Amino acid sequence: MSPALLRHPRFVSLEGGEGAGKTTAINAIRECLRSHGHEVVLTREPGGTPLAERIRGLVLKPDAEIAAEPLSAEAELLLVFAARAQHVRQVIQPALQRGAYVLSDRFTDSSYAYQGGGRGLDPQWIADLERRAVGLLPGLTLLLDVDVAIGRARANGRDLWPDRIESEQDDFFQRVREVFRGRAQQDPQRFALIDAGQEQERVAADVVARVERWLQDGEGA
Repeated sequence: MSPALLRHPRFVSLEGGEGAGKTTAINAIRECLRSHGHEVVLTREPGGTPLAERIRGLVLKPDAEIAAEPLSAEAELLLVFAARAQHVRQVIQPALQRGAYVLSDRFTDSSYAYQGGGRGLDPQWIADLERRAVGLLPGLTLLLDVDVAIGRARANGRDLWPDRIESEQDDFFQRVREVFRGRAQQDPQRFALIDAGQEQERVAADVVARVERWLQDGEGA
């Protein structure tokens, strides 16, 4: 990782492919942190601010006029980083500066996985954007790892109108998963790999156990 990236101990991200059960897990993490007396700011990407949420809509669920124009992989990446730059400066950094914990449903690892792995964009370009526009790493990243077929079956049962990303094919999501797993292997100090093929209650329990251990070890301080 670039030395220009600050790894913040009170910043936690949750990553994973479609149907990994992030919503159940992230709510369990929030309650865990609150039970220790911490203020928790729960946020998401793309999004987290009014402007970033507007960009999220452009990327994931554009209106009919915009949807008629194909979104290039390069434009998708830059839009996501525009939202992230705003998110970091308006929500994440202020919360960390006042002593709160920030819990984000996705962060920059998703750009490496979706735009890098899924879309085939150069990871060095993503790394450059990360250094210049973000400059921040979570102290802990929980990766909910699930077989693509299982995750897709869950997501298909949940989403009546899938967004642009959810509408991709299985090979796209296989590349996404491979990048996520590769990044976890490259940075085991930051990542915790969670088996998300289990029942969601078991996944949530495993996630909370990992966060509790992280707090007890003094890493989330």
